[in-house]
Amino acid sequence: MNRDIDESSENVLSDWPREEGEPELEDEEDEAAAWGTATAAEPTELEEDDVLAVPQPDVEELIEAEPSEGDGVAAMVVEPSVEHAAGDLEIPDGYAVLEGAADGSRRAVGVVVSRFNGDVTTRLLDRALEELAEVGVRQEAITVMVVPGAFELPLGATALAKTRRFACIVALGCVIRGDTPHFDYVASEAASGLQLAALETGVPVSFGVLTLDRVEQADARIEKGAEAVRTALEMADVFSHLRAAASR
Repeated sequence: MNRDIDESSENVLSDWPREEGEPELEDEEDEAAAWGTATAAEPTELEEDDVLAVPQPDVEELIEAEPSEGDGVAAMVVEPSVEHAAGDLEIPDGYAVLEGAADGSRRAVGVVVSRFNGDVTTRLLDRALEELAEVGVRQEAITVMVVPGAFELPLGATALAKTRRFACIVALGCVIRGDTPHFDYVASEAASGLQLAALETGVPVSFGVLTLDRVEQADARIEKGAEAVRTALEMADVFSHLRAAASR
């Protein structure tokens, strides 16, 4: 007997003809049981007062609460994000190794910094200049180029590098996420453009651009200005060692 389901049927089970000898079912519950299904209970509507009365956990209490003895539930602990792995690089003995140091003596450095988000970029620049002085770069050997925003940093870095007057370039800027995808485009192009500037010119270009979700995050990251200086000088120094080794 053909029992194909007709999609136009509103009640498929009741429309199927029964085999001869099958007992008639008296009600819908018996019919559902015969097919191995259960009738769905009518949903109970909650009154507005009942919904509002449902207790909601306090997130801050969950984070700060100490575990109680015997309750078997550990307190929720929020760990800070880990950005770096511990330990130093170890190279086995017996290999020729080229490694640079953040040595600023006898070197000229170009610094390109964006004007946009000036409160943050001013502090980045101040920290970078302090670090340049600490590692021995003379003030007259430093050139600071100001560009409108982070998007223009790659072009400024390329222009400085092509003069061949600088051992390295330090790029400083700040991009803060907003309500539109603008952040993603600017941050991505700034990063790839600065890398391209270094690859095209052969002059080390360090990435000292903060990419923040909120402006308050800048306070803990101003040291990136000094890190960018050390990175650029280390790359300039290792390139110097490479040229010396290649000329032997």
